[in-house]
Amino acid sequence: MKKLLALSMISAGLMAPQLAGAHDFWMLPSSTVLSGDNSWITVDAAVSNDKFHVNYRPLQLDSLVITGPEGKPVTAQNMFKGQMRSGFDVELTTPGTYQLALVNSGIAAFWKENGKNRRWMGSPEKFDAEVPKNAEDLRVTQRHSRIETFATRGKPTAIPAAGEGLSLKPITHPNDLYNGETAKFVVLLDGKPAKDIDVEIVRGAQRYRDNVEELIVKSNAAGEVEVTWPHAGQYWVHMEHSDDKTSVKQAKTRNLSYTATLEVLPQ
Repeated sequence: MKKLLALSMISAGLMAPQLAGAHDFWMLPSSTVLSGDNSWITVDAAVSNDKFHVNYRPLQLDSLVITGPEGKPVTAQNMFKGQMRSGFDVELTTPGTYQLALVNSGIAAFWKENGKNRRWMGSPEKFDAEVPKNAEDLRVTQRHSRIETFATRGKPTAIPAAGEGLSLKPITHPNDLYNGETAKFVVLLDGKPAKDIDVEIVRGAQRYRDNVEELIVKSNAAGEVEVTWPHAGQYWVHMEHSDDKTSVKQAKTRNLSYTATLEVLPQ
C-alpha cells in the first residue's frame, strides 16, 4: 500500500513504532465545521483498539470542559454512557470555535503487599489515608492527561493555550485543515514550547488498512511541527512525556499525555 500519511517537520521527521499503549482514548465529533442554521454536533467518546472504532469501553466524561468562543463554559446536552462508548450533544449557539476537552490529573501509587502487586489511583488529598504508610517498594507518579477536539460555527476564532501538561498550540487553525495543505503547530509543555517531543499522527479507519501506518515526528528547537495532509479524514494526534517536575510532594516522577482529534477536509 502507498504510505497514507506524509508529514514534514520544520527540522526532520522520523518513522517509529506507535507511541500509545494497547488502547487509544479519543473524542470524535460528528462535524467540526458548521455553517448556516446548523448549530448542533454529537460527540462520541471511547477507549478502543482501533482509532475511532467503538470496540472496548466508554470514556468517562466527569472531567469534560467545553469552552465557547468568548471563553465562557458551555453545557453538554444529552450525556450518556453506554456499554462501549459514551457521548453528548453540544449546541454551538454563537459563531466561533468551541474547545471540547477532557482533562484529568492525579497520582498513581504502586507497591507490594504480601508478595502481590498493588495499585492505587486518586487525588493527592486522599493519598495519605488510602495508601499504606509502610508500603513495600512504593512508587508514586503524578499523572496528567488532556483529550480534546474542536468545532467551529461560521468563522474560526482563537483558541487559548493550555498552561499545564502537554498540549498543541495551533498556528494553523484546527478547523481550517485541508488535504494537500500544510498545517503548523507548536508543542507546549506547561505552556512553553518544548523541543524533542514525539508527535504521532494516524488517520482514522486504520482497521481497513493492512498497516496502521503511523508516523512520528519530533518537535524542533522552537517546539514547532508541520504536517502536510495527503488525504481528507479524521486524524488521531498523540504525545507522551515523562520527567521529574512534579507539583505534588508524594510523587517523584510525572507522566503526561495529550490526544486530539483533528478533521481534514477535502479541497
